[in-house]
Amino acid sequence: MNAEHEPGGRPASRRGAAHWALPAPVTAPRIDILIPSVRTAELAVTLAGLAAQDDPPFRVIISDQSDEGVVTAPPVMAMLRILHAQGRGIAVHRHLPRRGLAEQRQFLIESSTAERLLCLDDDVWLEPGALARLDTALTELRCGFVGYAVQGLSYLDDPRPGERAGFEPWGGGGIAPERIRPGSPPFDRWRLHNAANMTHEAAERRLADDDRLAYRVAWIGGCVLYERASLLAVGGYDFWPELPAEHAGEDVAAQWRVMARDGGAGILPSGAVHLEAPTTIVDRHVNAIDLIEKEALHA
Repeated sequence: MNAEHEPGGRPASRRGAAHWALPAPVTAPRIDILIPSVRTAELAVTLAGLAAQDDPPFRVIISDQSDEGVVTAPPVMAMLRILHAQGRGIAVHRHLPRRGLAEQRQFLIESSTAERLLCLDDDVWLEPGALARLDTALTELRCGFVGYAVQGLSYLDDPRPGERAGFEPWGGGGIAPERIRPGSPPFDRWRLHNAANMTHEAAERRLADDDRLAYRVAWIGGCVLYERASLLAVGGYDFWPELPAEHAGEDVAAQWRVMARDGGAGILPSGAVHLEAPTTIVDRHVNAIDLIEKEALHA
């Protein structure tokens, strides 16, 4: 036997340790995992989370804008070797100079080929099985994207029921396109994703680990699985030349475009944990969502 098997008998795409020294079969990835990175310690933890995922088959693509280069960090290289031994495709691109996150994300899209794209920040750990749940949810919901609100577990003792008051599951009619703008009622959903709010919401609803409850969002930061066709149909992050290198909100702008066309949803329970490292986006005086406002005015 050249592959691990799940309890149901289906081969898992992740190769176990008994097979690491054998030639790895080439498996076309169902998902390309796109990671823009400027740091190494957090990236190693992010990669460790990916090494715990069984399915679906995926490839990891990293845009490296760290100071020294991620390949100089032993923890990162150890995790990349593990992923390679498990049968995962790996691509690390030294991508300089820095032109901002929107350009970095667009570069990653253009470096990918899979039918689904997971935009994953370099400070997010995924629990085992999290990727498969997202993939299944996207197949079931047939929308433009699904994602996990990244959870800060230092806030487990800080329930915030007031911030969760606007939680609204999607009904049985499926996911509908939505137009989100600052000041509109749907925009206020951003509070849902503060602290560990969605961990508390899942607990109060007594969800099982393998549940997939879809809910309405303003946007999702850090862990979003797109249908490639939906993201490309709205141009991805092709607006990056209109932004200075120091900007914020590029993920919101792209998601709002996709939501207006194909809809999007958050998924509970969230299997994504924020490492709570200091942000690398310090200057936020330019926000990419202003571009969406300009598009609306000229539509």
